[in-house]
Amino acid sequence: MKILVAADMEGISGVTRWEETESAHSEYARFRRIMTDEVNAAIAGATEAGANEFVVVDGHGDGTNILIEELDTRARLNSGGASPLSMMQGVDSETAGVLFIGYHARAGSQNAVLAHTWSSGRIANVWLNNILVGEYGLNAAVAGHFGVPVLMITGDQTICAQASELLGLLETVVVKQATGYFSAECLTPQVTLAMINKAASRAIQRLKQRTAPLPFTVETPVNVTIEFRQPEAADRVVRLPGAKRLDGLRIEFIVKDMLAAHAGFRAAVKQSYD
Repeated sequence: MKILVAADMEGISGVTRWEETESAHSEYARFRRIMTDEVNAAIAGATEAGANEFVVVDGHGDGTNILIEELDTRARLNSGGASPLSMMQGVDSETAGVLFIGYHARAGSQNAVLAHTWSSGRIANVWLNNILVGEYGLNAAVAGHFGVPVLMITGDQTICAQASELLGLLETVVVKQATGYFSAECLTPQVTLAMINKAASRAIQRLKQRTAPLPFTVETPVNVTIEFRQPEAADRVVRLPGAKRLDGLRIEFIVKDMLAAHAGFRAAVKQSYD
């Protein structure tokens, strides 16, 4: 049974500031170790329930955060930030399920640590076929393209609630209670690692019992709408083939499937900076 463990950093235990997720900051080394430990806890729990193949994708920043020398030896690591499927690199039709580790709420969310959608400085909102999504929705839809469900998510209470609303009753682990954008009441890693371990085990058990959530699939063709924070970003993105300007901040494009939608979205974000 192949499981993809897709990890981000803003939602791991203890993180409340951007600096803690940035390699130049003195605190970063601590939190990349906790990120690695949380991935390992998920792998251990999933293994106890019967999973036997793990692909880990490092989905934060440039994708070089997880400490490979401390990663569970049962896993293979997708590292680097320019891979074809980015935060979902490694998912395919042979994957049984996905575990989201260290995720954060979508841009604009209240009581959500470091809430953003892909780019905190550029993106205000993203819709897939008029469904408002964050990174959790974009990535779940990529998995859904292959018929793969998201089984579990960890992060603050807001991302856990948003993912449950969109994806169904997946296993959730609230590692911190966000009280603002830069504040949260945090549990210690000793507590959260045990919680993640047990939740991952339950997630795999539910998958085997056929009580896990269904894959999140979007109808095709896919209409992608992006709202930028500044009009100048939309000025740049509307130059992309197939892009249509809706108003000062929003553009849309329509593509054949979710993989094309994902690629188009990434191209739009990149273009917004150029």
